[in-house]
Amino acid sequence: MPRHQRILSKSGTYHVMMRGNERKNLFLDEEDKQRFLETLFAKKKEAGFSLFAFCLMDNHVHLVIQEGQESLATTMKRINTSYAYYFNQKYNRVGHLFQDRFKSETIEDERYLMAVTRYIHNNPIKADIVEKAEDYKWSSYKYYLAPDKPESRNINTDVILRSISLDQTQAIRAFKDFSLQKDTNQFMDINEDEAWTLEESKVYLEEYLKKEWSGYQMQELMKNKNTRNEIVLHIREKTNLSIRKTADLLGITRGRIQYLK
Repeated sequence: MPRHQRILSKSGTYHVMMRGNERKNLFLDEEDKQRFLETLFAKKKEAGFSLFAFCLMDNHVHLVIQEGQESLATTMKRINTSYAYYFNQKYNRVGHLFQDRFKSETIEDERYLMAVTRYIHNNPIKADIVEKAEDYKWSSYKYYLAPDKPESRNINTDVILRSISLDQTQAIRAFKDFSLQKDTNQFMDINEDEAWTLEESKVYLEEYLKKEWSGYQMQELMKNKNTRNEIVLHIREKTNLSIRKTADLLGITRGRIQYLK
């Protein structure tokens, strides 16, 4: 499928999303998340871009960035390459860490900037990780609640807070209220319900079999009705593959899947 040309923002501001290659996690522990933030903030100083918001989830990242001295593509390449090198060294792995190209959408006004920021700060709530945005450690929400703290200088909180009120205390209170409001807009995000590619499914199947059925051969598992049905149901539920692609992946007939008994 041909790549679509990236839409350029007149303001130079973008909502950016990166996800793990083959839907794998980008972060396996808190040290990984901390390292990504250190990389992000270091590249911010080097390239001079402005960072309005971020949220690190296990298998994807949301950023709100305004271009600095270089293009968004160059900035993202620097961030991704540096973090991927750390991750591959730490876990003794090779290959791509991030899925192909990052996704981006343009932000042209303060109203949409606020809405996007609210959306990504609420990602951990949507994922049932926390009940309140301030309870999540790995987003920029806490910087908006304490903009004068030294660590908050990595985030450009002024644009949003000053657009609300020049009185910082009032601005923070209103920002918290705004963050609790529901939004019916559709924002860029990962689609977990989207069917996996066969390549993604093969990687997942290998890891699943290694974890749950270590020591057994695939053909042996497929001959047993109970184990076959269990694996088929698990793979279909996890990957959303069609019956035909599931049959191809597991090396069985479509009938075995259509009429599970």
